[in-house]
Amino acid sequence: MKTATLIYLLQSRSRARFAFLALGLLVGFVAAEARAQNEPILVPDVVDYAKLLPLLPDPPSGWSADKPEGSTADVGGFRITNVHRDYRKGAADKVPTAAISILDSAANPDYVAATTAAWNFKSETAEGYSKSITVDGNPGFEAYEIEGKHSTLWLMIAKRYFLQIELQNQDPKELQEWLKRVDLKKLAAIK
Repeated sequence: MKTATLIYLLQSRSRARFAFLALGLLVGFVAAEARAQNEPILVPDVVDYAKLLPLLPDPPSGWSADKPEGSTADVGGFRITNVHRDYRKGAADKVPTAAISILDSAANPDYVAATTAAWNFKSETAEGYSKSITVDGNPGFEAYEIEGKHSTLWLMIAKRYFLQIELQNQDPKELQEWLKRVDLKKLAAIK
């Protein structure tokens, strides 16, 4: 029943956020099965989503934004917190868009380890690129698809928060401008 509730909640979200969360759940379930049954799991609890909502920035000048949204849910024996906000410049089709998400994965350290380990590569093709990055000591990953001018940046903050910035119809260099709008030090301090 918990899985059905999660799927219902995710249906209103973008494909990228769903994929981001689904990957986390998959890794979490696999890692949980790999543990010995009697091994204690001593991990901190996730923060309530209301603590993370203020970190989603206001829209820049000339942009509009949806109301920030978030949730804290119990999923398969562990808790996750996710907050998100969509941004748009204009009302026409193919206008620049942005989305910022923060996922608190403190309750699933195996997901954190597996995901950040998978970021250690670089690839460039005629379709775009993907590469590992580091921002203020925080490991991350950046990807860009030329078709659709779709770029995404993932950053691991304080070994628990996945920050995702996704842009459509913008140059990938704009990822850094959007990243400046999020207070990374404030995010790292939230427990």
